[in-house]
Amino acid sequence: MKILVLGGDGFCGWPTALRLSARGHDVTIADNLSRRAIDKELGCESLTPIAEIPERLSAWHSVTGKSIRFVHLDIAQDYDGLLDLILEEVPAALVHFAEQRSAPYSMKSSRHKRYTVDNNINATNNVLAAVVESGLDVHIVHLGTMGVYGYKTPGLTIPEGYLSATLTDDSGASVKTEILYPTNPGSIYHMTKSQDQLLFAYYAKNDGLRITDLHQGIVWGTQTAETTLDDRLINRFDYDGDYGTVLNRFLVQAAVGHPLTVHGSGGQTRAFIHLQDSVRCIELAVSNPPKRHSRVAIFNQMTETHRVVDLATMISTMTGAEIRHVKNPRNEADTNELTVANLGLRSLGLVPTTLDAALLREITEIAQRFASRCDPAKIPCVSLWTTDAAGNCTAPVGAKLAAA
Repeated sequence: MKILVLGGDGFCGWPTALRLSARGHDVTIADNLSRRAIDKELGCESLTPIAEIPERLSAWHSVTGKSIRFVHLDIAQDYDGLLDLILEEVPAALVHFAEQRSAPYSMKSSRHKRYTVDNNINATNNVLAAVVESGLDVHIVHLGTMGVYGYKTPGLTIPEGYLSATLTDDSGASVKTEILYPTNPGSIYHMTKSQDQLLFAYYAKNDGLRITDLHQGIVWGTQTAETTLDDRLINRFDYDGDYGTVLNRFLVQAAVGHPLTVHGSGGQTRAFIHLQDSVRCIELAVSNPPKRHSRVAIFNQMTETHRVVDLATMISTMTGAEIRHVKNPRNEADTNELTVANLGLRSLGLVPTTLDAALLREITEIAQRFASRCDPAKIPCVSLWTTDAAGNCTAPVGAKLAAA
């Protein structure tokens, strides 16, 4: 199958492109390399050294004999280039990762908010419009986020995209219907993903596009079977306050002797998924497209939920690292419950990788191997959600927790 991977140089896009290529698909990556430019802006590189894209692709061909084509393209700004690429490649599937993916980065300033909205919403609409204009039957697979739902469970399990509802009409009669689960975005980034949902629903209804939207939890881990084949294929490991996901950030902090910084009480419950499961889910989605003129297929791409403080305690127990509670830069509840349905991908064959000590040790070894590349000054999150957020977000609040 011919597959376009938009944003295929990124944290999830790169291992996904390799997995699809390894499975025998004809893969082309399109990317504007913006994530590398953001590294320079933030003055913080991936903990793991990332080869330039020509070296990455050469290494892949060297170890597997398979080729992946690369096209330097900004799909949010170059609509004609995107349309030409689709017409040239005639892909059966298009995997859309080409969005700015960090909530903290999206909240850094007005400029970062505007960039995130401009890039993400333009990119998604350009993809949809280009597929319609091409006249081709292309299955669009999009990597969304669990964050579109918000982080409050009002006494029910969050369904996979759709909610059955009973309304009362003007005559007082009950009317049963089905709606998109109401969004409650917690950042500008999450807001753009919520807008993506509406764009997908419209284009599926109006133009009959086949679309799968994957609402992904927080990704942990850094390697997959394919990225371990050669050091030049190694994946990103972000640890900074803007792009480092919470579990990976804790692991780096433990590796360099930095306290594990827990925002607020740490009672925030989040959904998680291992990177290997993430790429497996993309593979499953690509292989199981919805029918034309059907509603958007929505799956919750997560495998388990954990409280942030419980993750910190787990790592503290393993490593002896201190736990330090700091002020929360986000505008969110200090604690929440989160119950999520995820039967869709399981029914397609996903066997979840659970977060256990053996896998944590594997990731910790990566963190320790490259610890010398860590800049501790980049660890704290300094992007504040509101202009009136007071105090230094790295300042301790309350007593330290003892390692459990």
